[in-house]
Amino acid sequence: MFADLFKRLTAPDPEQLSDADARVALGALLVRIARADGAYEADEIDQIDAVLQARYGLSPADAQSLRAQCETAEAEAPDTVRFTRAIKDAVAYEDREGVIESLWSVVLADGVRDQSEDALLRMVAPLLGVTDQDSHKARQRVMSTK
Repeated sequence: MFADLFKRLTAPDPEQLSDADARVALGALLVRIARADGAYEADEIDQIDAVLQARYGLSPADAQSLRAQCETAEAEAPDTVRFTRAIKDAVAYEDREGVIESLWSVVLADGVRDQSEDALLRMVAPLLGVTDQDSHKARQRVMSTK
């Protein structure tokens, strides 16, 4: 279903993502981070929906529909390294900082900073080209709102 998106993302010189593809790519990454600990909890699902609503101005129903597409896309996505590097090549830095903040919001949604989610996010941030310092600031911003 998402083979064309992943083919474009992993091409040697990926183009800027269309809005629809960017939404699915971000959502799939949010789902991947939420599933990293083997428990895909309601708090995480609700936070993914909230991120999608806020980021794209969606209704709750539209955010849930998009998340369902993203869950399918995540299951079909290539390994995290190639997938994340492809997003890096196709998304502006400022937007990638926002992606890191969104990822932290999902990691911290259940009130537990799980080691496997934390480790995946620490791997993803530099693959997205976001510095440890900026990732730390993003985590602090998320924690200050909890």
